[in-house]
Amino acid sequence: MMEYVCELKNISKRFHTINNETKAIEDISFKVEKGEIVSIVGPSGCGKSTVLSILAGLEKPSGGEVVVNTSNIGFMFQKDQLYEWRSILKNCILGLEIQHKDTEENVNKVLKMLKKYGLYNFRNYYPRQLSGGMRQKAALARTLAIEPELLLLDEPFSALDYQTRLSVGNEVGEILRKEKISTILVTHDIPEAVSISDRVILLTERPAKIKKEYIMEFSMCEGERTPMKCRNTTEFGGYFREIWRDLDVSGK
Repeated sequence: MMEYVCELKNISKRFHTINNETKAIEDISFKVEKGEIVSIVGPSGCGKSTVLSILAGLEKPSGGEVVVNTSNIGFMFQKDQLYEWRSILKNCILGLEIQHKDTEENVNKVLKMLKKYGLYNFRNYYPRQLSGGMRQKAALARTLAIEPELLLLDEPFSALDYQTRLSVGNEVGEILRKEKISTILVTHDIPEAVSISDRVILLTERPAKIKKEYIMEFSMCEGERTPMKCRNTTEFGGYFREIWRDLDVSGK
């Protein structure tokens, strides 16, 4: 029997103003297995980030049911949200401080994580002294420091230049797969979704519904899988073309 870390059941969301009502999402249902990486793609402004906000408890759905089988959720935004007056290490243990879990043992775990991510020698630097890619890795380390069972990523690489985005995305994908962290990634970048994910969910234009789901299977051993290696397979181009075709909103 599959273990699910979260499930959305017929979720809808409407935003009300004085003059009208806007339907953001409508009748969305899906589950995420433990350790599964799922990407959500769709037209710009269709409500992808709203789905994450509902899962995180930042927004209440207008209808349907949300089941999250953990209270330990990590959320990483488009901007790194690092505090400029705190060192990289102090930024990374912020969540532990808030949860009163900043023990010597947990801080040492964070230091080991910084070594793994190539940030240890920069632990006493401040965010403004780091490149965009290094800042994003620091933001990821801060998010993973609380050992989340569900990780929500809202276009975390979108502010990076293309080369840095590929590099950091590859490293993050490797980390998530090795740590077996259940992850939902919202992205507008189809190649990113295909290379990182076990499954990709395509949403329609607003009000967003699920148009199609795709299982990402590549011709390599699971232990060898990285986003960069996935990009070099024959399957990668096929998945990209299929999703791009299904995403087409021109009506052609």
